[in-house]
Amino acid sequence: MSVAKEKRSRIRDAIREGALQEFARNGLAGTSTQAIADAAGITKAQLHYYISSKEDLYQEILGHIFSEWRSLFFISSSGDDPETAIRDYIARKVRHALEHPEFSRLFVNEMARGAPEMAEHWDRLRAATEEASAVIRKWIAEGRIAPVDPLLFQIHMWAVTQHYAEYEVQTRVLMGVAPQAPLDAGRITEEVTQLFLIRCGLMQVERAA
Repeated sequence: MSVAKEKRSRIRDAIREGALQEFARNGLAGTSTQAIADAAGITKAQLHYYISSKEDLYQEILGHIFSEWRSLFFISSSGDDPETAIRDYIARKVRHALEHPEFSRLFVNEMARGAPEMAEHWDRLRAATEEASAVIRKWIAEGRIAPVDPLLFQIHMWAVTQHYAEYEVQTRVLMGVAPQAPLDAGRITEEVTQLFLIRCGLMQVERAA
């Protein structure tokens, strides 16, 4: 890659990261191109050289979020057994929520305002969700997990794991964790994992003596 191309790539990455942070914090309407430029460490004139409009950049960021989630979070039909697949899925989801909370925050802000910018992305989400539902239905048919609603099982996993991004401040207050200190990913992951493994019959409920 030439020096010029490498520089353009760095600037595009900085714009995407800056836009993600600003859109997650303030939404589409509340974010200015000046704020995005400042977050990216470039001038407003430079920003407009790389983007056609704030709205197009927002769509690009939504597409990036879905691509990232699709590549990282999929209940695979590979050789993994259901318990391993669910454990790995939840661990990745919790880790991503803690390390990249802006993804979930931008998405939940979009949902809260009625998802007006989501029209071109719903089909991708539905397709990915149905693929995972097919895997879960197969596990059920083979008697490998207890019957669950495949769609709601996924939605509930999203809700619980993404809580730690969307309600980070509340979580920190209740857990007594300072703003700059890391949340206990291991504790969170294990509790969430047990919740869903118990639901699909892959773990027994432990009762106090």
